Amino acid sequence: MCNKKEKQLELDKRYLRMAAVWAENSYCKRRQVGALIVKDQMIISDGYNGTPAGFENICEDENNVTKPYVLHAEANAITKVAASSNSSKGATIYVTSAPCIECAKLIIQSGIERVVYSEKYRVEDGCNLLRRAGVIIDYIEEVND
Repeated sequence: MCNKKEKQLELDKRYLRMAAVWAENSYCKRRQVGALIVKDQMIISDGYNGTPAGFENICEDENNVTKPYVLHAEANAITKVAASSNSSKGATIYVTSAPCIECAKLIIQSGIERVVYSEKYRVEDGCNLLRRAGVIIDYIEEVND
């Protein structure tokens, strides 16, 4: 019989795998990132990095530099839930990469209480800001099982 902590870890791994599958929807060539917002064991929003609605699905310019208007997966998921009747207050966001500082600000303001991610990023500003705001951060190594 598994305990509550082991059961939560299994759920976390499952949602991270789902976020990784969702990242495959991204048209970005340099990096594909996926995010799921979960509340009360229900997925209330999802997102992946890409251009805003109505823009061409090309994320990089001719020099392979990401265009400045590309939205991150977390921003897409948060804005999607904001446009719905759901609330992200008290939710967990599962994201395939550690949040940047801009996404960390959105996570804090949206009331998300926990971030679970599976890939570290070279800059830790986002995670540091989340910790400072009291958001729970859990890193779980990429799981492909």
